[in-house]
Amino acid sequence: MPGFADIRRADEALIRTALAAAALAPATGDVPIGAVILDASGAPVATAGNAREATGDPTAHAEILVLRAAAAALGHWNLTGYTLAVTAEPCTMCAGAIVLARIQTVVFGCWEPKTGAAGSLWDVMRDRRLTHRVEVRGGVLADECAAALVDFFAPRR
Repeated sequence: MPGFADIRRADEALIRTALAAAALAPATGDVPIGAVILDASGAPVATAGNAREATGDPTAHAEILVLRAAAAALGHWNLTGYTLAVTAEPCTMCAGAIVLARIQTVVFGCWEPKTGAAGSLWDVMRDRRLTHRVEVRGGVLADECAAALVDFFAPRR
């Protein structure tokens, strides 16, 4: 059974993969948030970055896009046993989609106190009233993930 240090190292590697996907988003004017989904063996299934500006789709958050890509690659929507890593705490839309997809674990980078639905503002993914609850580990490489957002928004404010 892996110890805390092993899990933390694995989570950091996941977030680094998500950060690489996030780094592509600003080229289209999108907020640098990236996501990756891994199967139970730890093999990556899909990666995505935000694409709302690129596509004109208000639902094109990294988490939604990576869920769609994983479902398409696998040929089914049920992602029981899969892990999703994302650079920022998911919003309520994304948290709802994660629950509906039956994701087992979510690992995220920085907290989102204004929109977060994994413990900051709401805790959708662990709500006991739902039929599926997600294991959540947040704050992984939080400073690096937050810096990507600060760097993106600084010249826009």
